[in-house]
Amino acid sequence: MSQSKTNARKAVVQALYQWQMTGQSLINIEQQFEEEERLKGTQKSYFRELFHGVPKELDNIDTILNEFVDRPVDGIDPVERAILRIGVYELLHRPEMPYRVVLNEAINLAKHFGADGSHRYVNGILDKVAQQKRTVEIKLRSTEK
Repeated sequence: MSQSKTNARKAVVQALYQWQMTGQSLINIEQQFEEEERLKGTQKSYFRELFHGVPKELDNIDTILNEFVDRPVDGIDPVERAILRIGVYELLHRPEMPYRVVLNEAINLAKHFGADGSHRYVNGILDKVAQQKRTVEIKLRSTEK
């Protein structure tokens, strides 16, 4: 996975967190990130896809998350919530990206930004989502072994 995509995801976690906490417009937050040069070293097109795609698909993403989480989505720690939403978005809209890559990236984001142990929570939830949404890919992988 390219470092610039990983960096884009890190910026999206921060931008989504800000959006979730403040309710500022996506455009204002994106401009702020540009002005503060927080998108340096990121794949900007991927940042934009995720940052605008997650809110656009929010109802669908949260409906999926609600099937697998142990509390209302709004009750999840805001950092973990942002990471989970990015992961679900990628599982749904980036079929060319192996589900294991999506999970590993989300786990690393949780280790970087989340509380102790949050990576296990994120992994558990996204693994269940992947089992449901990427069944063909998972079956193919298990027959390749």
